[in-house]
Amino acid sequence: MIKTISSREVYRNPWTSVREDVIERANGQRGIYGVIDKDPATIVIPLETTEEGEFLYLVEQYRYTVGGRFWEFPQGGWEQADVVPEELARGELREETGLIAERLTFLSTFQIAYGVMNQKHHVFLAEGLIRGEPDPDAEESDLVLRRVSVAEFERMLLDGTIVDNCTAAAWGLYKVWLEHGRPAR
Repeated sequence: MIKTISSREVYRNPWTSVREDVIERANGQRGIYGVIDKDPATIVIPLETTEEGEFLYLVEQYRYTVGGRFWEFPQGGWEQADVVPEELARGELREETGLIAERLTFLSTFQIAYGVMNQKHHVFLAEGLIRGEPDPDAEESDLVLRRVSVAEFERMLLDGTIVDNCTAAAWGLYKVWLEHGRPAR
């Protein structure tokens, strides 16, 4: 067990705070731990079932931290500590894609990069999709929406086109849920 001796905030902006904690490990050795704190986020798996098969909606956006554009499931947060996860999921889906879900199913809550960051990521499956107009944030003004078959999506995961670990983890969770936990309709 690690005990916190002291903690101080070293940086804050509207999206993130960074703190430095002096810690004591179980063996009595002291050290420093840097922690990024972020408000809760959500990731949505937008699944459309048609006579032609199953399709997913992805967004491509520029990710400044790694200097490139990447495909991923709609995801994000509202820079608020107290959010209703389902409202956040519906809002992010609509903002980024314009899609409205008739059914939203909560699958689980993950922690994003918990070796350095404290941020919950609520995972939802969106079905019964109705198309509308996106309403992106300023940072999302260049989002590209793409509808892909499940087979194409899985190829994108395997060939490195999709590198977002949250998207891959959400899809893995969905596949396990399908096999073990999906309630009968």
